[in-house]
Formats: sequence, structure tokens, C-alpha cells
Amino acid sequence: MRIDLTFAERILDSALKAGADLAEVFVVSSEALSVEVKSQEIDSFETSRDFGYSVRIIKNGRMGFSYSTALEDWEDVVKDAIETARYTEEDPYLDLAEPAELPSVEIFDNKIADIKEEDAIESAMEIERTALGTDSRIKKIRKAESGFARSEVVLINSKGVKSQYSSTSVTAQITLAAEAHGEAQMGWGYESSRFVEDIDFARVGQEAAQRALRLLGSKRAKTLKGYVLLESHVAAEFMSVLASSFSAENIQKGKSLLIGKKGEKILSENLNIIDNALLKGRIGSRPFDAEGMPSRKTPLVTEGVLQGYLYNIYTARKDGTNSTGNAVRGGIQSSPSVGITNLYLEAVSDSFVRSFDDLVSMIDSGMIVTEAMGVHTANPITGDFSVGVTGLWVEKGKVIHPVKEAAVSGNLLDLFSRVVAMSDKVRFFGKIGSPDILIEGVDISG
Repeated sequence: MRIDLTFAERILDSALKAGADLAEVFVVSSEALSVEVKSQEIDSFETSRDFGYSVRIIKNGRMGFSYSTALEDWEDVVKDAIETARYTEEDPYLDLAEPAELPSVEIFDNKIADIKEEDAIESAMEIERTALGTDSRIKKIRKAESGFARSEVVLINSKGVKSQYSSTSVTAQITLAAEAHGEAQMGWGYESSRFVEDIDFARVGQEAAQRALRLLGSKRAKTLKGYVLLESHVAAEFMSVLASSFSAENIQKGKSLLIGKKGEKILSENLNIIDNALLKGRIGSRPFDAEGMPSRKTPLVTEGVLQGYLYNIYTARKDGTNSTGNAVRGGIQSSPSVGITNLYLEAVSDSFVRSFDDLVSMIDSGMIVTEAMGVHTANPITGDFSVGVTGLWVEKGKVIHPVKEAAVSGNLLDLFSRVVAMSDKVRFFGKIGSPDILIEGVDISG
């Protein structure tokens, strides 16, 4: 459903009349369609519509909060928000966003908003069809799915913020198995964007098949300290653990491995890390954050040196600085916290960029990591990790055989400090992007 701005304004006025010193109304409406196929038949077809809103008030320095998915409940939501403020702690850092000019961001695709059911079905069919047609050893498709969604966000507050945006998204994914000589290997493919033209549904199926096929005939790895080439999606997984450490909220709570390191060299001088909500078509892009602050591009690591952290209004006031526009919400049921938009790693200059084949040729002894299991178990406070990996063993720049039951271990900051080169393409997986990265001196055990 389309959001009626007067509905939000009525709630805001009511909250102020009920005694709130400051008030904010956050409204979200969305529609989604997803298709899952098996054996070129529709296995699942789902459509959904969601609507909800929340009210956040500040009264006598205390925050109150309430939410609902029912239009008619708005008066009770206001009363509940006012009431809950009586039982929260007084906090001098609470505040709301001021009006500001918002950037223009390309995040809406009419082709997704107007998608026909038969086209959505065909997209999922194409993923599966291409995967099966890649090789006769592709035997089982566990899931071939495409999803399309559109959403609208409205945020207004008593300081004069009155903002809204519409966005779209599309996802394509598949999980499958390749089988030969009694052995089975899994493969997956995934792409997402806010624009359907960015998605190659056939490529998703083909990449999944190739990932499974290249692991057939796996052998054990050697135990040594050598080169590791993390494929982009694996590098993005390691980045996802590091991502939480850039949150000022985690810094202030003592739950980050970057505490006290601002201005220090923490990673390889060959790389930058950036959070950028302004990228065209990326899943994390939007013109304003979950508090109404303008979106922006924030350099976090430049030439290996930590430049700063990500803030919402509350954490910024606590540190005596400005919000970076990184307020996020887990839905209408939660108040703003701190999170990434589009977080990605890039080379400092083209001198560190190579083709994927050139990266492989630089490996004297080591492996290409195509999958990592349990990256989420890495300690986000110390950065220590030990994870199972599969991939391809490389000697003197040549792939020798697939690898199974291997492990790599170390520390996240040390790992990213040993980056010697990267591929020429940053790929995004959800909100995190990375090129393929070549790392030296990594502990590999077979």
C-alpha cells in the first residue's frame, strides 16, 4: 500500500499534544514476490504485503517507543510510547535529526515494481535450466529462486524532517550438487541489486554449477604457511565479521577490535575500506538513514590507516562528533542502532590490481579458497579465527587439484594486513563488497 503522509503527520501531532518534547514517526510499506522452482516446475510462489509504523518520543530526557502494523491502532501506539518513557533512564545523548538537504540516489526500478508473474517465474526457471545444462554431473537442485520487492519509507519528526523514498530489489539464488564416482560437492550462486538489469539469471546458475564441479576429486591439503587467494564472496564473509568493529556503538560498548586504533595503520597499505550509501543500485543505498540523516560516503580505512567509525545520532553525541548517517533499524519494532550501508574493500591504486589468472600465477604454494565454513564464529572482539575451507591447491602458479577438509587460522587484522594484490572487480554480496584478494603468509592445515 502507498503511505499516506497525512497519516504520519496526524500521529506526530498527537504525540506532541500528549506531552512529548520531541517525536518521530517511521512508516514502512512493502510488497514482495518470490518464486522457487524444481525440475522446471513451480515449487513455491509467494506474494506478500507488509505495513507498519513506529513512534519514538523524547520526554524529560527519556525515550519512549511503540509500534504497530494496524492503521487503526495509532492512538494506542502514541499512548504506549508516552507511557514507556516513564520507565526508561534519563539520557542526555538522546536527540532527533535536523532537516537537511538529501542526496539523489538511484534505487528504484520500474521493471521490478511492475514485474509480471510469468517473467518472475521464467527468471527462476532460467537459473535452474542453465545450472542443469552446464554439465551432466549436476544432479540435484535444492533451491532455484528469484525474488522481487518494492518498498516505501516515510520518516517525519517534530524538528521539521519530512522525508520519504521508494526502492526496489531483486535477488537470484540457487543451491545444487554435482555428483561423480560416488562423490558429491555442493555449489551455490547468488546475485542481488535494486535493478533487474544488473542480474544475469543464467550466470547465477552457471556459477553455482562450476563451483560444485571444480571441487569433484578433492584431496587433502598440505600443512604450511603459504598464499591464500580468497574469492570475492569468501573475502566478503571475512569482511562481514570485521564490519561490526566499525560501529561506534560497539566501540563504546567495548565490543570491537578497533578500540583506540583511530589514526593507526591496522591493515595493508594496499587497501581502502569504504562505507557508501550513495552507490547506484546497491542493496544498502538510500537517501537518508533510519533517523532521517542524509546518506553519505564514509572512508573508514585509507591506505591501511583507520580513519574513524560509523555513527548514528546517539553515538555521535556521546563521542562529541557528527552522525555519519549510519542509523539502521531491524524493522518497525526496533529503535535505531548503528550499521553499515554498502561496505566494501578496494585497492589503493591500480598498481595493486591484477586479473584473477595473474593472482593465481603469483602463488608459489597455497590455495584458492572457494568456500569457508564457520566464518561467523570468528571472535569479533579479538579477531581470532580458525575456519574450515575448501578450494583449489596451487603450486608454482598452477592449479593442481581440488582441496577438502582444510583449515585456515589467524587474526582478522593480521589477515588483511598481509594483502599483496587484488582482482580488478569488486563484487557485492548483499551489503558487503570485495574483489578477490591474495594474501601471503597464512597458516593452512590439511
